[in-house]
Amino acid sequence: MKMKTTKILSCFFLGALTVQAQLAVTVSPVKITGQKAIVPLAMTNHLTESVESARAVCFLLDDSGKMIGQSAKWVIGGTKGRPVLEPKNGTTFNFVITNPHPFTTTNLTAKVSFSRVELDGGKLADVAKEVTVTK
Repeated sequence: MKMKTTKILSCFFLGALTVQAQLAVTVSPVKITGQKAIVPLAMTNHLTESVESARAVCFLLDDSGKMIGQSAKWVIGGTKGRPVLEPKNGTTFNFVITNPHPFTTTNLTAKVSFSRVELDGGKLADVAKEVTVTK
C-alpha cells in the first residue's frame, strides 16, 4: 500500500513540475532595413484565460551590449486593431525601432521584457511567473 501511495504522489508532483501555464514568447533575430530594426515576436497563450492586453518593451543592443534603441508597445490588445489572445492560440507582433542614422552594425541583439499582462476580466498576471521569453 505504501508503494502505491508513493507512486501516486510521485506522479502528481512530477506532473505539477512539467505542466506550466504561461504566455510563451519567442524573439526572432533582428532584421535591419536602412534606419529601421524589426524584431519579430511569436506569442502563444498556454494560459487557461484569454490575454486581453500585454505591454512589452524591446531593447536593441549592439555587439558590446550597449543599448542603441528601444520601443514600448502594446503587443496584444490595448487597441481596437489588436484583438485579445484566446487560450491555445498564437499571434505575432513586429517591434519596429527607428534610428535617425543608418545602423553601423548588423550584429544587433534584442532583449524583450513584459511590463504588464492583463487577463480576462481585468485580472493582472504575474509577469515574472506567467511570461516566458526565449530566443
